[in-house]
Amino acid sequence: MLLPRRKFRIETERLTLRPPVLGDFRIWSTLRRGSADFLIPWEPIWSADHLARKGFSNRVYWAQRALRDGTALPLFLVRREDKEMVGAITLDNIRRGPAQAGTLGYWVGESFARQGYMREAIEAVTHHAFERMDLSRIEAACLPENAASRALLEKSGFKYEGVAQSYLQINGRWRTHVLYAALRADRRGRTTAG
Repeated sequence: MLLPRRKFRIETERLTLRPPVLGDFRIWSTLRRGSADFLIPWEPIWSADHLARKGFSNRVYWAQRALRDGTALPLFLVRREDKEMVGAITLDNIRRGPAQAGTLGYWVGESFARQGYMREAIEAVTHHAFERMDLSRIEAACLPENAASRALLEKSGFKYEGVAQSYLQINGRWRTHVLYAALRADRRGRTTAG
């Protein structure tokens, strides 16, 4: 069953962040395929149907359900000037109740890397999460040697919090990650003592 399309969008200076739709398959698969060597070292192993239409359709249906249920905010980054897809960002594992938190994940096509697109997207999603979704904490993790991702998180206001041993399977093996977080009311390092 096809769920109705969400009209949800976040606009930034250069991008439209919006949920994926079935019509995105060709541009998404072309971008992922063309960026495979760039992305694979930092991601879980791609399934056999990763770039297939059926696998993509399953992603779209998952995204629609997640949006409807409030468990994730999966968004494609589309450059407004030419409607080119540059990557994706997902606020996933949204936890309500006492936690009010979510986990951020993202990727950008190789030809769009280091042009500020992902920083623009992270800052917009973070603002939306804090101001519209009433979240208190956004977490992110990356491999220690991924200097570009670490710098991106730090420039986007995330602070280093520590290390998680064997945190995720990346490129086929369990890998330790460094952990970052952004807090809506960040009081880390502040004190009234003295």
